[in-house]
Amino acid sequence: MTDQSSQNSGASARSAILTALTALIFGFLGAAIWSISGLADNRTRAFLMDNPEMLPEMAEALQQRETSSRLAQAGDALFAEFPGAMLGNPNGTKLLIEFTDYNCPYCEASLKDVNRLVADDPNLKVIVREWPIFEGSDVASRMALAAARQGKYAEFHEKMFALGPATPETVAQAARLVGLDMERATADAVSDAVTTELARNQALARQIGFTGTPAWVTGDTAIGGAIGYEGLKEALAEAGPRREAAEAEG
Repeated sequence: MTDQSSQNSGASARSAILTALTALIFGFLGAAIWSISGLADNRTRAFLMDNPEMLPEMAEALQQRETSSRLAQAGDALFAEFPGAMLGNPNGTKLLIEFTDYNCPYCEASLKDVNRLVADDPNLKVIVREWPIFEGSDVASRMALAAARQGKYAEFHEKMFALGPATPETVAQAARLVGLDMERATADAVSDAVTTELARNQALARQIGFTGTPAWVTGDTAIGGAIGYEGLKEALAEAGPRREAAEAEG
């Protein structure tokens, strides 16, 4: 094999390795675009080979861009709460959206974090999107939305987690303890409005890319899992007030 052939072979090998790394991080479509776009020239390839630490940063930036795109596609539906299904200040300009399930232990553990955030910041509004994905939790989510229609969502939300796990018996007990009109609540729980809301929440969660509860949205950030008080506080600080609310106040 000639020296030129060896050099060409080495260059091809390096190109293949870089393309494989790009495929691993960005997906094979991204790797193909990388290869044909002209970005994979010798200077760019050499730079990234000498600075491999940039690849995770690039992957993180791409992930953030994809998340922002998914949130934009969700549109205003994401921010339109079921009437009454919220915690904190109804007119707050700082906004946190939570997807929750009453049979999710991590959602129960996160309740104290959300309550602390609300207590710390009188300008915080938490939209709660009922997303019953665990067995038996659908009945609790339906009654929670029925409680929202009677202006008692926060009370039921708190009591349901305290009494859990969610069963028809504990749901009925929570409803009675917070003083719901049971005849009205029973009818509302199976209404078209509640059924539509639960279907909408599931569609939104899947569109954003969530796979479980709890899950959070604030600003252009989507977060899956129980990240604790400090994690939520930091995400809210980075998001700032929702732009439309801030402009309305200005």
